Amino acid sequence: MLIVIIFHTLLWQVLMVNGQIQVVPWAPGPIWWAISWICTIIPIFFVAAGYANAVVVDKWRDSGWRYARFLTIRGSRLLGPMTLYVVVFAIIGSAAAWFGLPAQASALSRQFAQLLWFAVVYLLLLAAAPFTVWLHDRFGGWVMLPLLIALIAVDVAVRITGNLELQWLNLAFVWPLAHQWGIAYHRGWFRGWRTATVVWVFALAALLIAALVGWLNYPQAAVAWADVPVANLLPPTLVITLLGLCQTAVLALLEKRRVADRLSRRVARVVQIANALLLSVYLWHVPAIVVSVGIVAGLAVLFPSAAAVLLNPLLLIALVLLMVVLGVPQLARIEVRLMPTPGPGEPSQLAAIGGFALFAAGTWAIWQSGALLHPSDPSAGLALALFLAGAVVLWRATERTSG
Repeated sequence: MLIVIIFHTLLWQVLMVNGQIQVVPWAPGPIWWAISWICTIIPIFFVAAGYANAVVVDKWRDSGWRYARFLTIRGSRLLGPMTLYVVVFAIIGSAAAWFGLPAQASALSRQFAQLLWFAVVYLLLLAAAPFTVWLHDRFGGWVMLPLLIALIAVDVAVRITGNLELQWLNLAFVWPLAHQWGIAYHRGWFRGWRTATVVWVFALAALLIAALVGWLNYPQAAVAWADVPVANLLPPTLVITLLGLCQTAVLALLEKRRVADRLSRRVARVVQIANALLLSVYLWHVPAIVVSVGIVAGLAVLFPSAAAVLLNPLLLIALVLLMVVLGVPQLARIEVRLMPTPGPGEPSQLAAIGGFALFAAGTWAIWQSGALLHPSDPSAGLALALFLAGAVVLWRATERTSG
C-alpha cells in the first residue's frame, strides 16, 4: 500500500508557470513505464485475499455454521469503511450539484468511485470463497486451467477484433486466477517448492512479460494514467496475470528467507495495525493526495519565492503520508461505529445472501455511475439507493449472527 500511495502521488507534477499553478501528468516514456511495472502491486493483493479466504473458510468449515454466517461476518467488515467513503462523497457531490455545478459534480463523483472496482471484485471473490477453496482441495491446480484459457481467449479476441471493451471480460478470469494462487499458496504451493523452481517460475513469467510487451503489442505501461489511457491493469490482461505470478514467486522467496520471522515484535505490531486499516487507506489515499496538492499549491501561490521547495515531489509525498497516518485512524473510529455488532443466533439465509448481493450490486452501480442525489443524474441516485439498501439489509442480518 505504501508503494501504491507513493506511485499515485508521483503520477502528477505540480508546477508554477508564470505565477500560476499547473497540475500536469508526467510524460510517458521508458522510465515511467518501468516504474509502473515495479509499483503495480494490485495482483499480490488478490493473492493475499485468496490466502486469507482459505484460512477463514477452513475455520468456518470447522465451526459447522451455515453459509449465511460466513457472508455476514466477512461482509460486515467492509460495511464501515465503504459506507463512510460513499456517504462522504455522495454528500460532497450532491451539495456541489445543488449549488449549480451538476455536470462537474457528476464527473467528480464518478472519478472518486473508480477506486471501488477493487471492492466489487473482492466482494464477488469473497462470496465465492467457500466454493473456490473446495475446488482447489478437490481438483488442485487444474482449477486454474479454465481461467487461464479464458483470459488468453479474451486477449486474442481483443487483438483480432480491436474491440478494447472485450478486455473487461477478464475481470472474471484474471483476478479469480490470482485468488486461486493465494489459495494454492496456503495449501503449500510456491513456498513449498524448491528455491530453484520458484526462481525459474519468476524468470519465465518475466521473460513472457517482456515478449508480450515487446513483440505482441501489449501496452507498455502496467497501469494507465492521464496521457496513457490504455494499459494492462484495468481492464486486466495476460501480462498483468504474469506480473502477479512474478510477485507470488517473490513472496515465496521472501518466506523461504524467513524475512517475517526476523521482524521485531514492535514492527510486527505496526504491520498488524496497518493491515487492519488497509481498506481505509486504499479508499482515502487519493483524497489525501488531492488535499495535499491543494495545500502545497496554495502555499506556493502565497509564497512564490518558496515555490521550488513547496512543490518538490518529495515534500508532497511526505505530506500525503502524514495525512494518511494521522487521518485514517481517526476515520477508522467512525468506520467502526458503522459496522454492525454480531448478535446471537443464525442469520436468515435469505437476508444474508440478499443483503450481500444488494451490497455488491450497489458497489458495482456506484463504480459505474457515481453516487449523488440530484435530478440531473438519476443513475447516480439509484446507485446510492441500491448501495445503502444492501448495507442496511446486511447490517440487520449480521446483528442476528453469533460473534
